[in-house]
Order: sequence, then structure tokens, then C-alpha cells
Amino acid sequence: MRPIAVVGPTATGKSDLAITIARAVGGEVVNADALQLYRGMDIGTAKVPEHERQSVPHHLLDVLDVTETASVAAYQRDARAVIERLLERGTVPVLTGGSGLYVQAVLDDLRFPGTDPAVRARLETEAAEAGTGALYSRLSTLDPVAATAILPTNTRRIVRALEVIEITGEPFSANMPKPGPARYGTVLVGVDRETADLDRRVEVRVDRMFAAGLVGEVETLVERGLREGRTASRALGYQQVLDELDGERDFPAAAGATKQATRRFVRRQRSWFRRDARIRWFDGADLDLAERVLAAAAQ
Repeated sequence: MRPIAVVGPTATGKSDLAITIARAVGGEVVNADALQLYRGMDIGTAKVPEHERQSVPHHLLDVLDVTETASVAAYQRDARAVIERLLERGTVPVLTGGSGLYVQAVLDDLRFPGTDPAVRARLETEAAEAGTGALYSRLSTLDPVAATAILPTNTRRIVRALEVIEITGEPFSANMPKPGPARYGTVLVGVDRETADLDRRVEVRVDRMFAAGLVGEVETLVERGLREGRTASRALGYQQVLDELDGERDFPAAAGATKQATRRFVRRQRSWFRRDARIRWFDGADLDLAERVLAAAAQ
């Protein structure tokens, strides 16, 4: 069987589906969630606990410290190496996650332009002085396609996109090739749900995260340098808790802000993935979901 990529918005049930598929085909899961790369970021990223992975090996989880900066280029290298090792021994890779750029970096010929330290420094200074929102607005005007793939709070990636635009004179998204046949002959499966259903699932998910100890997880990670982490500190939930740790310590307000930000992120994810005509979409609420996906993958 060919490799399978399970993609789609947050909270649709991708992780559980990927485990079910991997068990059915004797495969192994390859993480494609940028924030699940981080050690200790478990509750807030909805990382499947080891005891719930049903003995299915998982790759590229817990490989970065929160002080490190996640890199799409590094992920591309590492994920392809894992997938190729699995294929060499006849094991089906099941790539899963909602980070669209990371998925594309594995399956498509995604290029990584050079850098200009002076341009980057100037943009970083502007972000510090004018705010990340101002730079995100500029990116949305210059390259709306790239903006849909980047969180409005992710200063590092916004700066990088604007840097590439300035250096190359092209949209950042020009480095995102139009999808052709997916690398390794991968079958792309999308999981989505009705908007109202998904909004409810986001509400429940965030409530469970806070009940499970997200605030304590953030406090522990602060001791490990979370505030210095340019990527990790901006993650949904983590940023909102950090804001309250620095302010009124109103954690119900942090939960509310996390729900709102997550709903916005879900809509950006949906917009990103829906542009890829290779993806075959399934309803995450379908009771026969795994069977239908496996049948499609076997075609």
C-alpha cells in the first residue's frame, strides 16, 4: 500500500484516524504538526499520550526543546528521511497533522530561498515597534495565499515571508509549487466536519486542555525557557496562558481567547487544504470513516 497523509483542520479526529489506519496496514505514524515536535508541549497540542497510541510507533514527536525554532527546511529533511526508511523496510508511512506547509514540504518540491540578515533584522525591529499585527496585515495584502498558512501571531514566520518577498520580488507563496503527483505516490486524505460541529469540538477540546492542567504545563515550560522560544511561545493556548501569567491570571479568559483563536485557525487550515485538489475529503463524523479511507487508499 502507498503512503497515506491524513490532513485537515484541528479537532477533526486526524490523530485517532491515523492510528487506526496504521494498525490496519501495519504502518507507522509520522507527525506533521509543527508544535508536536516540541518536548513537553503535550496538553496544549493534543498530543496523543503514548499509552493511547495502541503500540503504533510514532516519529518526529518530542524532538525539539521549547527554546529551539522549528524549521520547515529541517522538518522536510527529517520527515523524508523517516518516510524513506519506512518504505525501504516495507512499512506504510501514515503522515498526519494540520500544519499545511509541513505536509507540503514533504510531498512537494518546496524550495527554501536564502536569507538577508539586514532585511530580517529590520523587519524584526518593525515587528517589535509596530506590532506583529501590522506586519501580518502587510503580508495579507502582498501575499494572501501565504497569509492563510501563517498564524497572525507567528512573528518569526511572518517576518520570514516578508523577507522572502523583499529579497526575491516574488510572493512567498511562489515557493510553494502547484501540487503535482505527491512524492512517494502518497494518497492524501482530508478529514473535516460541519462548521458548527467542529466549533463545538474546539470548545470541548480547549476546556479539557485547561482541566487537564494546561496552565501547569505552561508554568513548567517557562522554567525550561518557553518565553525565549520564538515558535513555541506563540502556540495556541500557550500564548494565551503566558499573557495571563503576565497579567491578571484570569485563566478562564485565556481559555476563551484560545477558543476564539483556534476557531480562526481552523478556518485558515480549511482554506489552505481545500486548495489541494489531490485531497479526497471525508466527514470526520462518519462512523465508517476508517473503512472508507482504507478502501480509498487501496484504489
